[in-house]
Amino acid sequence: MDRREFVGVAASGWLGACASLMTTTVIPVDGTVRLRVRNHPNLDRPGGYLKIQPADSNRVLYVLALDSNEYAVVSPICKHLGCTVDIDGPRLLCPCHGSMYARDGGVLRGPTEAPLDRFPATLSSDGVLTISLQGPRS
Repeated sequence: MDRREFVGVAASGWLGACASLMTTTVIPVDGTVRLRVRNHPNLDRPGGYLKIQPADSNRVLYVLALDSNEYAVVSPICKHLGCTVDIDGPRLLCPCHGSMYARDGGVLRGPTEAPLDRFPATLSSDGVLTISLQGPRS
């Protein structure tokens, strides 16, 4: 690896680490989070995402835009050994052992055998995404 390649790899790792730290703090009310999608432009398109952290928790969740007006809310904790998965375009990748998940949390490749925990989310006609934090479903 020459110097240019090394600097490129190091910079992309650093930028990826910084991006992974960026979360939006949300205030749950009665175990529910409400997000107005238009206030989060990255959610307006398929492939977009938002990392949220409920104010009363140290847990981070990924809100993932699927197809038009469809969203998945998943825990980023890999079911194999508990590493945090990274968002990589159309999939979620575990940097520890290579498990791969679909954006809806389903398993695409092991070693994991279990899907990511998914939280119920519905989009209202006025563009508000309601996320239940009461308990994930697998």
